[in-house]
Amino acid sequence: MFNHVQNNDFTDIVKGRRSVRNYDESYKISREEIKEMISEASLAPSSANMQPWRIVIVDTSEGKDKLTPLVQFNTLQNNSSSAMLLIFGDTQSYLYAEEIYNTAVEQGKMPPDVRDRQLETILSIFPTLTKEMKVEIAKIDSSLFAMQLMLVARAHGYDTNPMAGFEADQLARAFDLDEERYIPVMMISIGKAKEEGYESVRLGSDKFTFWA
Repeated sequence: MFNHVQNNDFTDIVKGRRSVRNYDESYKISREEIKEMISEASLAPSSANMQPWRIVIVDTSEGKDKLTPLVQFNTLQNNSSSAMLLIFGDTQSYLYAEEIYNTAVEQGKMPPDVRDRQLETILSIFPTLTKEMKVEIAKIDSSLFAMQLMLVARAHGYDTNPMAGFEADQLARAFDLDEERYIPVMMISIGKAKEEGYESVRLGSDKFTFWA
């Protein structure tokens, strides 16, 4: 991981991030680097470390053609980006709990007794949650991943645009995913900017901060 990072200036990465809608169509990010960025972004936190984010990477003309009728007013991003990253939340992420925690023990990152206590709690609670709670957890955690992915992309020298404008009720089915298990969270376009994104205004922190 972090083999292709071009920019380690955290301030520039955060302050310079823009939502880019028009990309250089001739520029193609390698699948190897996309996988690397996803791995780096997966260091994001998640509830009980269940890592519920699931990503469909659409980087072929066939895949983008399939996506075209589903992206509503975001066709420019779909047409010009190097790839469209479809972020889903897995409501059954706890199925990987034993693999995650056993690996942590094998790598010396967690004592066996801590693993056992954690797994007992996770496997007794997560499967019994309501569908609404599972969806909420999956969306929150996958959104943390998505934000980290956009910052990672900028560190690699790329631009992104997070999008909620798509046919959410059709997305999983269109890419052969279980609609009951995988919940669409957002789409992120990624590539080299052809047109710079606009710098936007932010509210002062006093408008949205409450002290207690």
